Amino acid sequence: MPVMSCVFCRIVAGTEPSQTIHEDEHAIAFLDLAQATRGHTLVVPRAHHRDLGEIPAETAAHVMRAAVEVSRRLVGALRAPGVNLWHASGETAGQSVFHFHLHVVPRFEPTDLTSPWTEAEHPVESLKELAEEIRAWR
Repeated sequence: MPVMSCVFCRIVAGTEPSQTIHEDEHAIAFLDLAQATRGHTLVVPRAHHRDLGEIPAETAAHVMRAAVEVSRRLVGALRAPGVNLWHASGETAGQSVFHFHLHVVPRFEPTDLTSPWTEAEHPVESLKELAEEIRAWR
């Protein structure tokens, strides 16, 4: 993908308007236009990386550090008693902008968002074969 066809790259470059709330040399954070809750923020690396499979671990660590700072800022400024981090890699997972990003979503009430999974637990022994399959992959 040509970098300037990526809306997040244009925000990083300053050619696309945004409401930036944090930036450093590695990452930038701006309010999501589709506010899931008040203060919903996206944290993106300045360099274009498509998803979790492509972002270098060091760059991902910089993005996470920025997400921690953004989370603290949202909790303090908005008095949010909780925060969720959300990430989707790949179209199947719901990624719609193919530039790695983390959603930092302030939570004000337990019902602000609906969990995408159930809390139904499996017996630990039933997960043995799955764990072996994952550990064996190289």
